[in-house]
Amino acid sequence: MSAALLVVDVQQGFHEPGWGRRDNPAFEANLAALLADWRARGAPVVLVRHDSVDAGSPLHPSRPGNALQPWVEGPHDLLVAKAVNSAFLGDVDLAAWLRGRGIAEVVVTGIQTNMCCETTARHGANLGFDVTFALDATHTFDLPELGADALRAATAANIGNEFGRVVTTDALLSRPR
Repeated sequence: MSAALLVVDVQQGFHEPGWGRRDNPAFEANLAALLADWRARGAPVVLVRHDSVDAGSPLHPSRPGNALQPWVEGPHDLLVAKAVNSAFLGDVDLAAWLRGRGIAEVVVTGIQTNMCCETTARHGANLGFDVTFALDATHTFDLPELGADALRAATAANIGNEFGRVVTTDALLSRPR
């Protein structure tokens, strides 16, 4: 079975200015290319949405920012709503869903690189999944303590040295099927 493409938290609320400077201007094009490839092949696509429990968050279910960005909507096999950082701790038992379909590999993409994407990748690896992290199909924002570029590099080191493979969109699109 093909790897499942996990599209983490690509929501309208991440367009709000309060997040600060963002990295990776190629994020949308890279993720769109992966989505088009997965959908064209009929490979499993899992959309993940963060339903914040903080009523003031742009990602709270009562706010317009909770909606997925329109360009990621489309055919998908599963929607997982979560209130924590890992897609494996949502309203659907993602691990059981994957295993029930014989899916052993997950490809992690989305927003934010160093937050929910990294946590999902680590959790997936700890559950025994083969994790591929499409670094250029994620993005993050500057934090007061560290800029987005440094956060991206730290995530790549964390995932690549312990939890999975860090790859590019081009590498994923050109790998044998």
